[in-house]
Amino acid sequence: MLKVSRRRFTAGAGSLLALPMIVPSGCVSACKCRRPLPSERIHVGMLGYGTMAQDNIGNFLHNERVQVIAVCDPVSEGPLYGYKAERMGGREPGRRKVNAFYETRDKRPVYNGCKVFNDFRDMLDDPALDAVCISTPDHWHALHTVWAAKKGKHIYGQKPLYLTLLEGRAMVKAVDRSGITFQTGAQSRSNDYFRMACELVRNNRIGKLQRVEVGLNKGHATFGKTPEQLSETPLAAPPPYVDFDLWLGPAPARPFTPKIHHPMQWRYNLDYSCGMLTDFAAHQLDIMQWALNKDGVEPVAIENIKGRLPPPADLYNTLAEPFSFEIVYGDGLRVFVSSEYAYGCRFYGENGKQIYATNGKLETQPAELVREKIGEDGVRLIRSGQQEKNFIDAIYSGAAPISPVTAGFSSLTPAVLAHIGMRLGRTSLKWLAAASRFDNDPEADKLLAPHMRGAWRLDLF
Repeated sequence: MLKVSRRRFTAGAGSLLALPMIVPSGCVSACKCRRPLPSERIHVGMLGYGTMAQDNIGNFLHNERVQVIAVCDPVSEGPLYGYKAERMGGREPGRRKVNAFYETRDKRPVYNGCKVFNDFRDMLDDPALDAVCISTPDHWHALHTVWAAKKGKHIYGQKPLYLTLLEGRAMVKAVDRSGITFQTGAQSRSNDYFRMACELVRNNRIGKLQRVEVGLNKGHATFGKTPEQLSETPLAAPPPYVDFDLWLGPAPARPFTPKIHHPMQWRYNLDYSCGMLTDFAAHQLDIMQWALNKDGVEPVAIENIKGRLPPPADLYNTLAEPFSFEIVYGDGLRVFVSSEYAYGCRFYGENGKQIYATNGKLETQPAELVREKIGEDGVRLIRSGQQEKNFIDAIYSGAAPISPVTAGFSSLTPAVLAHIGMRLGRTSLKWLAAASRFDNDPEADKLLAPHMRGAWRLDLF
């Protein structure tokens, strides 16, 4: 295998070999992350190579300060990835992508520098690795994050950040203890329309805020798969290309069932995800809290909860029907969330002024409001241009990235709490953030913690 020279941008430059410190089991104080010198490349590994990773990897490959050195996935090479089931996924397609890119860029006849791993623990043990991009099913996010943080690896973590609230707490704690850079993959913050909307709200360009509405998506999608590919009949054995026990990881043991175990379809089963609710809340509630300066702030209550989940025994048992709820913060601010609103964030101000931001669109009333300039003494938010680039910048500098783990945690919290309410038929829930529990609702408290299979645990620190 052709070895990649250690991080140097220019041929012939001297090597500076300062490796990350590996943490002994149970040792917190030894966990120190490494920040490279400006002249060094950051070695990145892709943890998971499915649909989202294929969307992320290009921004890492095209960054001259990055060398992608590894791909890890319990799938060797399998079909039906992508939004139209048009892609292959798994570690081998990832390896080919990386090697082909560097062959072309560096004009090499052969490049074989990308390592592949089946087990994430083996990849994280590689001392050459500086950072990982976690693009795995939601039920894995917390374990992968805590494990990588303990190893001192910087993390780009796909949203939604966690499956249960206490998993999210563990992630925040692990990142804080390790001192690593963590960037939430909430790409809307790197979109100019959303940033402009948030700056207008922050700078009171609509006057005193009167009402905030957030529209989210609902339902189940097939992502281009045929009915035969979404069969509800379990297979006698998993496909040979997947280490299915490792794919399940902390989730309950069950046979491979095409309807929920083919790529992307796991999102509609509660063992692996909270469905469209948290998938899209991680974008739009994130923009809401950015506009309202609520990063890291948890609500005190979720009220007027409406929404009904399918029976738990259904394979697709995540929310599909219309839903709504209201987020109540300690300062009295109330945010209205509904699947019946247009997707995005709408801010109502005084004298009929409004701002509506969604993917690819920013609308204001009056129309000329959008052209107002924010002065040098106004609130100016980070203009990153690209979420992955901002992550790499933050690794070098040690500065906070545009979407730190605390923001990723708090943006998802209202949706996760509302989802618990829907599962239990509650119309309102009072949240005691300091105690990480509900007020006088032990049944709801039981849904805050993960129930992990076998030896999988989050207490790695």
